[in-house]
Amino acid sequence: MSGSSLIFVLVSCAVFMAGVAYVSYRASRDEVQTQDGYFLAGRNLGGLFIAGSLLLTNLSAEQLIGLNGSAYGHNMSSMAWEVTAAISTIAMAMIFLPRYLKGAFTTLPEFLNDRYDADVRRYSVVLFMLGYGLVTIPSVLYSGSIAVIKIFDVPTLLGLSEFGGLVATVLVIGVVGALYAVFGGLKAVAVSDTINGLGLLIVGALVLCLGLSALGDGNMGDGLGRLLSDHPEKLNAIGDQTDPTPFGTLFTGMIIANLFYWCTNQYVIQRTLAARSLAEGQKGVLLSGFFKVLVPFFMMIPGVIAFHLYGPGLTSIDLAFPQLVQDLLPIWVMGFFLAVLLGAVFSSFNSLLNSAATLFVLDVYVPARKTPMSEAQTVRVAMIASVVIAVFSFIVAPLLYLAPQGLWQIIRIFTGFYNIPIVTIVIVGLFTKRTPAIGAKLVIIFHVIAYGLLKFVFDDVVTLHFLHLYAVLFAIELGTLAVATHLAPRTGPTAQPDPHKVDLTPWRYAKPTALLLVALVVGVYVLFSPLGLAA
Repeated sequence: MSGSSLIFVLVSCAVFMAGVAYVSYRASRDEVQTQDGYFLAGRNLGGLFIAGSLLLTNLSAEQLIGLNGSAYGHNMSSMAWEVTAAISTIAMAMIFLPRYLKGAFTTLPEFLNDRYDADVRRYSVVLFMLGYGLVTIPSVLYSGSIAVIKIFDVPTLLGLSEFGGLVATVLVIGVVGALYAVFGGLKAVAVSDTINGLGLLIVGALVLCLGLSALGDGNMGDGLGRLLSDHPEKLNAIGDQTDPTPFGTLFTGMIIANLFYWCTNQYVIQRTLAARSLAEGQKGVLLSGFFKVLVPFFMMIPGVIAFHLYGPGLTSIDLAFPQLVQDLLPIWVMGFFLAVLLGAVFSSFNSLLNSAATLFVLDVYVPARKTPMSEAQTVRVAMIASVVIAVFSFIVAPLLYLAPQGLWQIIRIFTGFYNIPIVTIVIVGLFTKRTPAIGAKLVIIFHVIAYGLLKFVFDDVVTLHFLHLYAVLFAIELGTLAVATHLAPRTGPTAQPDPHKVDLTPWRYAKPTALLLVALVVGVYVLFSPLGLAA
């Protein structure tokens, strides 16, 4: 890339990002002084902003690189993480969200405190904060920075070593992302997410169209014909045991993992808790489900196209999407692409940062104080906490480069330490009031010990796919709660207060929309199977 081209890319990127920042600031400037305003966007988010924020919170550079790389190196089986998530969005819209909004909760640990006791709240906060602070937030910064470095060759441009380029990129992405979370609160995060989400869809469609055109020597129709006729096995989503996501896992641990992520993970559900009404929340959550069904077309088909264009010769499957971008996107689009790529990374980073600060302030700091705090003081503490967490993540993220094998292994397995016990006690807590707090505590303690032993001590003995292992532990923990309920049922009052702050009238089209979404999930799987395109 020449000097003038680089300047054009950087300037156009900066212009687009400045425009997004201005719009986000205008939308959120009056809502960051109050507690509900800062943490929950004034409980005034509409369906479109909820869907846009959910989309960008979930999709980042890791998905752009990883999903396309998986399709390039294997097949479409990894789409399971995206497509089946639509079922979990239905569960969130129809089951979880009405109960969350009825209780007017700001955080999931607050719900657990209300349903069980303060100790269960503390246990869950510890799990979330360790997961977010030590693994999830740094890994988002690291993977986003690696994507930018691979596509734009930052070390060469800046005259730095690869590690130096990584550190510089981490700092730029982290500082800009932190500004949204620290000074704008959730509303700024949601607005910027929605704009960048639209940009991500545009970029995905553009890369898909240009890839098909290149595959057909300038004719998209010919390219589509070649995509469908050459190597049809690449279009198969029915994975076997040698694929990253065997088909059987869809019916065991995949369900549970997606339920945790979409229904109980604080940094994902926080924007749904900010809905101005149940109807708007259901619209936003279900709309995000439709976006998840589209992900294979925008974030995996380009990887298959890369296999047709380059063959199996790339040194790493993760180079498939960066190579496509470098070869296909015209220079006048690269600035917009860089802005969208950074926006996707910002989204996951600032959402995590905002949620981590929310958890710390509302579930740790405020309950520990003996004197009440004003809303302005609460917001100020949250801003300080966001800065501290951000700085800590700047330090941890580059370390992933220095010891990638060990730390990447921790990243892959760490979520398993807290996702299964959290979703288990939340589901039971929603549907029965008789399960005692001691049952929830036993489940959390048992899971952390058992999962740690299975992954670190008996890893060579237990050969189950980790998603099947999720299902086994989930069943054991449900049994533990059932035994606790039978032996020591909760005898306190079962009637819960009804402090809801928003209209709880359901969206009249929620059920037919959910049925349509289920039909689309099944249809996409039939399409990418030996019954469809993989014939």
